[in-house]
Amino acid sequence: MIAEDKLVEIVGAGSINREQATLKEYSRDMSFVNAVKPECIVKPGNMADIEEIVKLANETLTPLVPVSSGPPHFRGDTVPSIGGAVIVDLSGMKKIIRVDRMNRVAMFEPGVTFEELIPAVAEEGLRLNMPLQPRGSKSVVGSMLEREPVVMPRYHWDIGDPLACVEVIFGTGDMFRTGAAAGPGTLEEQWAAGGAQKEAAGPSAFSLYRVIQGAQGTMGIVTWASVRCELIPGLEEPFLIGSSKIDKILEMVHWLVRLRLANECFVLNNSNLAAIMAKKWPGDYREIKDNLPPWVLFFNIAGYEYLTEERVSGQINDMMEIAQRVGVEPVQAIGRVSASEVLKAAQGSSGEPYWKLRHKGACHDIFFLTIYDNLPGLLSTMHDEAHGMGYPTSEMGIYLQPIVQGTNCHCEFNLFYDPENQSESNRVRELSDRVITSLMAKGAFFSRPYGTSARTIINRDAATVAALKKVKSILDPSNIMNPGKLCF
Repeated sequence: MIAEDKLVEIVGAGSINREQATLKEYSRDMSFVNAVKPECIVKPGNMADIEEIVKLANETLTPLVPVSSGPPHFRGDTVPSIGGAVIVDLSGMKKIIRVDRMNRVAMFEPGVTFEELIPAVAEEGLRLNMPLQPRGSKSVVGSMLEREPVVMPRYHWDIGDPLACVEVIFGTGDMFRTGAAAGPGTLEEQWAAGGAQKEAAGPSAFSLYRVIQGAQGTMGIVTWASVRCELIPGLEEPFLIGSSKIDKILEMVHWLVRLRLANECFVLNNSNLAAIMAKKWPGDYREIKDNLPPWVLFFNIAGYEYLTEERVSGQINDMMEIAQRVGVEPVQAIGRVSASEVLKAAQGSSGEPYWKLRHKGACHDIFFLTIYDNLPGLLSTMHDEAHGMGYPTSEMGIYLQPIVQGTNCHCEFNLFYDPENQSESNRVRELSDRVITSLMAKGAFFSRPYGTSARTIINRDAATVAALKKVKSILDPSNIMNPGKLCF
């Protein structure tokens, strides 16, 4: 157990919470992981606090679970796996350190949410390459560390993008800065010399940020991060394409991304698009969904400061030629959904309640990476498994996001269910456990495994497990950082 008096010396008594109701909230989330109550919740105010907390935890062998986003949580990574853990709540660290328009980069602490950062960078003429409709309480640092897919594949050059540099306190208690931020000099000295902390790789050939991403807090605690931003366009022309055939949609996506014609570009089935766009439930949702085709592709063509209208006009002409060849029709609206409304939704955070919770109150996500050729088979596998388990496939949400310049695709199934209905909850849990094996056999790559399935997925590759444990032994030799997650 961590020493209470020493913890008070670090953060003050007012930053330590032992209220049973609050501890119960942190003991579970909306995933299916077992509930484990933490010992207490501590809210550090800065990097020095975190450094001292980690050093104290090493002395007492106290497990630490970093949490940066506000509730609700979904994936089990913020729920302790063992008793006696201390939740390190970073949500109070809300400083936006720097927004640099010239270099298109922003730097901020882990408590900064999408709801807060979007308008802050917009003041400098910038925007985030961000996930689709993140909840307003979602930490931007948390999202980037989790490698959540972003909606502009055109500006997605690497699987780690748009994350640039981070400052991290490893499980040893040592502070380290990755990428261009590693040095030489302090951040202020780097800024004075024209540095922008935009390059993620490094120091030297040591790209440690790749180890921190996807680690679910098992390596250390990030105290700030910098992310690459993009300019706000001067003119935007969004379009929708509806189809009952996924192959035509995927062919159009391929050309849009390959020729770099679109900024935002993603595919939703009618359940997900209706869930995002509906304002009144359930009538509004049903009416919107019933007037949508099974698949809808959204994309946005944009022009910037120079030759704005000429650029947009030329790209639209090129896009129309491709659409005619593929056999689809780009339009401004489908049913009650307009392309401009979808664009507005894609460039902001979700309103309340979070869009995945509006339908039935809970949602379980199954997501993975794959190549386009495998998608039809994977979609068929998921539908067959869901039908076999009695889950209504017509109610299942599907989200397809091309990433890394369209070289592969994030495929996500959203299983909506009523958390108060034990039968529905059990059905979704059993379906999730069962279908993952079937999807992997068809070519699904679970690059971000969470919860109960994480160990099963990771342990399929003994070499990867051995490498991860070696790195863990170096960065967190006392195994205090979120133990029990992944293969640790």
